[in-house]
Amino acid sequence: MGAYGLPALTCLLFLAFSLALPDTFPTLDNISAVLSTHSIPALLALGATIPIATGKFDLSLGYGLGLAHVMAMRLIVTEGWPWPTACLVVMLGGAAVGAVNGAVVEFARIDSFIATLGTGSVMYAGTGWITDGARIVPGPHGLPAAFTDLYDSRFLGLPVSAWYVLALTAVLWVLLERLPLGRYWYVIGSSPRTADLVGIPSRRYVVHAFTGSGLVVGCAGVLLAAQQQIGNPSVGMDYLLPAFVGALLGSTAIRPGRANAGGTLVAVTVLAIGLAGIGQLGAQFWVTPLFNGCTLLIAVGLAGYAARRQLRRGRTGTAP
Repeated sequence: MGAYGLPALTCLLFLAFSLALPDTFPTLDNISAVLSTHSIPALLALGATIPIATGKFDLSLGYGLGLAHVMAMRLIVTEGWPWPTACLVVMLGGAAVGAVNGAVVEFARIDSFIATLGTGSVMYAGTGWITDGARIVPGPHGLPAAFTDLYDSRFLGLPVSAWYVLALTAVLWVLLERLPLGRYWYVIGSSPRTADLVGIPSRRYVVHAFTGSGLVVGCAGVLLAAQQQIGNPSVGMDYLLPAFVGALLGSTAIRPGRANAGGTLVAVTVLAIGLAGIGQLGAQFWVTPLFNGCTLLIAVGLAGYAARRQLRRGRTGTAP
């Protein structure tokens, strides 16, 4: 139950809402809409998982998402860049911002909460400077169809954005569970002192973790621009809370006690089903932030409990 209780809850929630809303909830159109709507929060949650594996938190995710999608729109609409070039620059820019976050945390020795909150504020200021507080709206011909297809198209009957989430989950699973880099991140997150004693250069790998997170944020920003098709300087922060809820709640599943890609995907699915279900039942607008906030508190509590339980098991197993 510790590892697979959350996937079981996912199935139970889907079954419960399907019984309550048999004509609308279990339909292919509704499933496709839920997958499409929650693909960007899922990408951000997977991006947040990477620094969390090292014991760090990136609170600049929402600000970075807003800046990335505004930059994509600015380069394509205002500057007239070809959309593939603009997307590549935005994604690489996201990775560069992530590297700066990591350097501030590790080399300036500033707590990750404070450091990323500060850099996020700088990003928000940059977003306002780029847009001058106004929206970036395409001309009469709109955006290139190939660019908007990054979000609007389908593959095998499902939104292509859902396949992005599955692909990123697979990449992170291999990275965290099968490659030395992921194991180094877990060691650093468990005990930085132990990492130093065994010769793992903690600073370098923490910077790598933030760089990877920034790259994911840049990709999510491009996808958000293709979804909204306007540059809105106020978009971004609404995605921060669901991302951390997904990442923290995911650390209680599949691999309880540590951040993992599979658990994050399951947690995001639980949130998507829950929000879609209560929305179709006619919940008021304030129920969504209430749901996210309560789930975050539960996720943090369960994550801490899972970590302490894993630590007790380790001590019990090594005591003899």
